[in-house]
Amino acid sequence: MNQSAIPVPLNPWGQWWRWLPFAGLAALYVPTFLAAAGSLWDTDENGHGPLILMVICWMFWDCRGKLEKIEGQSAPVAGWGSLVFGLLVYVVGRSQSIWLLDMGSLIPVIAGALLVTYGWQAVRRLWFPILFIAFLVPLPGPLVDAITGPLKQGISMAAESLLYLFGYPIARTGVILSIGQYQLLVADACSGLNSIFSLSALGTLYLYIAGHGSRLRNFVIVSCIVPIAVLANLIRVITLVLITYNYGDAAGQGFLHGFAGMVLFVAALLLLLGLDAAWGLGERIMHKRNVGLPLSGTGP
Repeated sequence: MNQSAIPVPLNPWGQWWRWLPFAGLAALYVPTFLAAAGSLWDTDENGHGPLILMVICWMFWDCRGKLEKIEGQSAPVAGWGSLVFGLLVYVVGRSQSIWLLDMGSLIPVIAGALLVTYGWQAVRRLWFPILFIAFLVPLPGPLVDAITGPLKQGISMAAESLLYLFGYPIARTGVILSIGQYQLLVADACSGLNSIFSLSALGTLYLYIAGHGSRLRNFVIVSCIVPIAVLANLIRVITLVLITYNYGDAAGQGFLHGFAGMVLFVAALLLLLGLDAAWGLGERIMHKRNVGLPLSGTGP
């Protein structure tokens, strides 16, 4: 028997030395994530951090097969430039306890490691997991304040206008809503920024997994994320105002306060998925009409 005709199984780990930079990368950022678990991720604003990190690890692990198939040359100049820049940002962020720089440095460091070991082809294939790291990075305080203020004002104005339209005795002073004998402050957590951030992460991840070929479809779905999140948060605020008005302050600030947020976030996510499903259904209907098939039954 000709032994040369026997296929040789590929090593699932490829060239072992190529994994050394990523082993060092894991050792470098483990202290950062452990520190975040005891401080940053304990807050409501960044409580999604561990989940985002697990999703990122899963995406890179799932893409390992793509790296094994790359036969292109490395890009040492661009790779080492990105790697050195990222490490400098990491040192500054780590030494000064600046989470934005500490975690944000992960993007150029991973991109640099990929360029050094695999080249530009690897970066092009793994562009989404690399950019998805941005959802792990906490937003800077000034930016949060700049976004939260207008969001709270808009939510307060919309809630007051809608409830007044339906005859409720409501008035507004800034971001304080007065209804009956109760006064409710639309706090930072009620601005909807957390919902926008979380829904954006889940929405973009869903589109990545779905793998739609239509750029227009992806663009429309992504564009609807912020309006859907804001609408869901407005409904949440109105719901809590009505609960407080009808059942008292204890009911509005108790279990229902957090429960309403979870329910409406799930509803917003389902609405986003439903919008994508409706788009897909419309595409199938148009395709069947174009090829002259009946609208019922299986497709071609």
